Formats: sequence, structure tokens, C-alpha cells
Amino acid sequence: MNMRPPPPKRVLGRVFIPTVTLAHGGGGKAMKDLIDDVFISAFAGAAPEVLEDQARFDLTMLATHGDRLAFTTDSFVVDPLFFPGGDIGKLAVYGTVNDLAVGGAKPLYLSCAVVIEEGMKVEMLRRIALSMAEAAHEAGVTIVTGDTKVVQRGACDKIFITTTGIGIIRPGLNLGIDLVKPGDAILVNGLLGDHGAAILCARGDMELETSIASDCAALHGLIEVLLTAAPGTRCIRDATRGGVATVLNEIAEASGVSIEIEEALTPLRDEVRGFCEILGLDPLYLANEGKIVIAVPAEESAAALAALSMHPLGHGSSIIGHAGRGEAGRVTMETVFGGRRIVDMLVGEQLPRIC
Repeated sequence: MNMRPPPPKRVLGRVFIPTVTLAHGGGGKAMKDLIDDVFISAFAGAAPEVLEDQARFDLTMLATHGDRLAFTTDSFVVDPLFFPGGDIGKLAVYGTVNDLAVGGAKPLYLSCAVVIEEGMKVEMLRRIALSMAEAAHEAGVTIVTGDTKVVQRGACDKIFITTTGIGIIRPGLNLGIDLVKPGDAILVNGLLGDHGAAILCARGDMELETSIASDCAALHGLIEVLLTAAPGTRCIRDATRGGVATVLNEIAEASGVSIEIEEALTPLRDEVRGFCEILGLDPLYLANEGKIVIAVPAEESAAALAALSMHPLGHGSSIIGHAGRGEAGRVTMETVFGGRRIVDMLVGEQLPRIC
């Protein structure tokens, strides 16, 4: 029997100049050296023997985790690239992990495609890649494939990242924004608006001094704890762009229910509340990167709240309201002054380039 000899070990290339040039996107040795030195060394830890144009998976292994495939993709253009509590690399990993997890999937694999502006510092690029690798390791996922493009100065702002994720959903688990019923409790897993406030402060335009850090985090562990405690959970959504208000409107419309929340029960950091008052912003529309909106049957709400509160990413969890039989798609808030106001879907973008 003929045995195919093992391929020779690859030697990783290296970059010896401080900035990215158009040659690093040209498909030749310069591009190979950049990918090897920055991405392969960060994501793989050692030189793989063979690099193919695709990642390959054992379907039998995937089936051990569940019976349905979850697939998502997202692009990240946050400005600035580095901010208190995170950076674009960490955000790209956690954001995609969370998009899988809110559907009940176990995140397994990610891809990473980057568009890099000519002139970007190689060390900054390396720092982002290492942050992605650290975040992926912490989340228990593997970055298995990717792509690199370099564009001329001004065609993008330093770097844009697209991550795609694959996860597996276990049998019997069914979550959806169209499954919420009147009487269901609406919960959040902690203080809202930190990410949006942190990004705007980091830009420095407002000359505000604050210690607010992004809540950027991978939430699949928290969600697993939640689903164990409240197996009847109807839906989970991460409140990123558009904030909690937008997610509540999406749920109310899809499920044909009304939702009423209470301002007094909506958890906000004092600094975020003051920040919003100064700038005339509504914290319900501020982006979050570590917060979820959850709908559970009323009889499971106490167990859900207790489980969330015990988890490190669930401190400050609260039942903020309930679904009702009022006008379908209508979201209202009972204010601290005893009145009610309509909470509409966000129109446009309150803060651009937030993720």
C-alpha cells in the first residue's frame, strides 16, 4: 500500500517593516509573511503543515453537540479601535459568539476576514490579532479560516473586520422572538448602556472624564446557566446597536404582544444616567456588548433571575417588565414619575460606528 508522505513543516514568514503596504494584499510573499507573522502565529500558535482555502469539519464530531447548525456573520468598524474594556478584535469575537449563543447554539468555529488600510502599523495589527486569539481561547472557539485585503489610504479607516461563526443547537431547544406570550417576564442581565457610553467617551469629542468601560463579553456560559434554570425560556436577544428599546420592539412585533417595562427597574449605572442627561441621549437606545434581553414564562422568572444573578456576567440582573395583551407591537415604559411613554424603534443611528 502506498503511503502518502507527511507534508514538510512550514516555516512562518516574518514582517520586517513597521507599516502595512499595498504589497501585503497582493497575494505574493509579502502577503504570506504578513498573514504568517500576524495572524497564523496568533490564531494557530504554531505553523500548520498545510494551508487550504477552506476549513474542513468532521460531521460526526459536529453531530455530537446537537442536531442543527447555527450560522451567523457580522462586520465590525468601531471607532476608536481600542477603548476601555475592549478593542475591535475582542468585539469581533465576542459579538459573533453572542449572535450564536442567543439562538441557543454552542459556538465552535469562527472565520476572520480583515480589510486593512495601507499605512496601518503592523504592531497595532498584531495587537488586534492577539486580542482576537485571547478572546477566542476564553470563549472556547477556534478561528479556523480567514482572508486579508489591503486597500489604499482613505479607502477604509485603519481596519474593518468581518467574523463568521458556526455553532450547534442541541435537540429540543427552540428559541425565537416570535414565541413570546402575554404574561411572560422580560429580563436583562445587568447594567445597560455601558458600551455605547464608553465608545463615545473614548472618542474624546465631548471632553468628558469618566471611568465607564465597555461591557464587551462572551455570553454563552451565562446563557447555558439561564437555560438550565429556566428551560421554558422563549427568546434571548443581545441588545447591541439600537439598545434594549429596539430589541423590545422587535420582540413585540414578531410575537404580536405588547410589552411594558418599568423605568425604576431598568438597571443603569449612575455615570451612564448622568452622561445621557448631559448629552440628551436615551440610555434605552445605547448599544451593549454584554447584555441580553430575555423573555421567560412568568412561573420561571424567579429561577431565571436567581441563576443570572449568581453568574459573574449577571450581576445587576433585573425583571424590567412583562409582555401583555395590549396593542400588538407596542412597547411602553412606566416612568419614575408615574406616567407612561411609548418606547419606539430607533430611527437611524444614535451613535455611529459603535461596533
